[in-house]
Amino acid sequence: MPLVSPKEMFEGAYAGGYAIGAFNVNNMEIIQGIMEAGSEENAPLILQVSAGAKKYAGLGYIMKLMEAALLDTDLPVVLHLDHGANFEICKEVIDGGFTSVMIDGSHLPFEENIAETKKVVEYAHERGVWVEAELGRLAGVEEDVVSEKTIYTDPDEAVEFVERTGCDSLAIAIGTSHGAYKFTGEAKLDFDRLDKIASLLPNYPIVLHGASSVVPEFVAMANEFGGDIAGAKGVPEDLLRKAASKAVCKINIDTDIRLAMTGVIRKFMAENPTVFDPRGYLGASREAVKEMVRHKIINVLGCSNKA
Repeated sequence: MPLVSPKEMFEGAYAGGYAIGAFNVNNMEIIQGIMEAGSEENAPLILQVSAGAKKYAGLGYIMKLMEAALLDTDLPVVLHLDHGANFEICKEVIDGGFTSVMIDGSHLPFEENIAETKKVVEYAHERGVWVEAELGRLAGVEEDVVSEKTIYTDPDEAVEFVERTGCDSLAIAIGTSHGAYKFTGEAKLDFDRLDKIASLLPNYPIVLHGASSVVPEFVAMANEFGGDIAGAKGVPEDLLRKAASKAVCKINIDTDIRLAMTGVIRKFMAENPTVFDPRGYLGASREAVKEMVRHKIINVLGCSNKA
C-alpha cells in the first residue's frame, strides 16, 4: 500500500476520540518494530523523520526503508517531516516523497511564522501534501530544537494563524516538553486551553509534541546497567489519553523509543559479554520498540483496530 495523507486518519481520530501515534525513526530496526506493532494492533501509523534522522540515515536510505516497510502491509502509513526548520528542508522531503511535513516557525515572531508557514503550505498543497505548523513553544531539548521555557499557545492567535496560513494541523503548547526531563514537580496539562482552542477551531486536528511518558521501567533498566539518566520524568499516560479523547489527533513519541532501545541494549550487553554479533542486541532493541509502540497504541492513543 502506498504512503497516505493524514487527512482521513485525523478525521477518524477526531470523531472517535482517539489519536494517531507519530513515532520518530532513525534506522531499520526502529521502522521494523513500529510496523510490526501497527500490524499486530491493526493501527494507522505516522512515521516521522527529524532533520537529525535525515542527516544520520540519509534521505535515500529512509525512502528505501519505507519502501520495504510498505511491501507486505495494508496499513495506512504517513511519512512525516518532524520539526522542519525552513522552507528548503520541507521542499526537499516533499519532492522526495513525504506525504506530510511540519514547518516549525515557533521560534520566529508571529508574523514571520505566518509568512514561512504560508510559503510551505502553498508549495505542499499544490502537491497534495499535508502541512503541520506550530504556535507556542515547548521547553526542553530535541536535537536542534531547544527552548528554556514553555510559551503557551494563545487561543485567539491560533485561530488567526490557521486562517491566515491555511495549515492543516497545529502543534500547540499546553504543558508538554521535549526530551526526558519534562517535569520537576507535578505534571499538568492545560486542558482548559486545549478546550478553548478546540471550541474556536471545531473539527480541526491538534498535535502534541514532547509527549513521551519516560517510562520508569526503562530509565531504571538503563541506569542499572551503567546508564546515568537521573531525574527523568515524562507526561503521565492518563493525561495523554485524556488529550487524545479531545481535539488532539496526533501525539509525537520519540524519547520513549530511545529509552526502551537503550535500556534493552545495555542490559543485553551486560548479560551477554561474549556476544559481539550486532544482530543480538539490535534484535532485542527492535522487540523493545515493538512492545513500546504496542503499549502506546493500546493504552495512550486508543487507536487499536482503527486502520
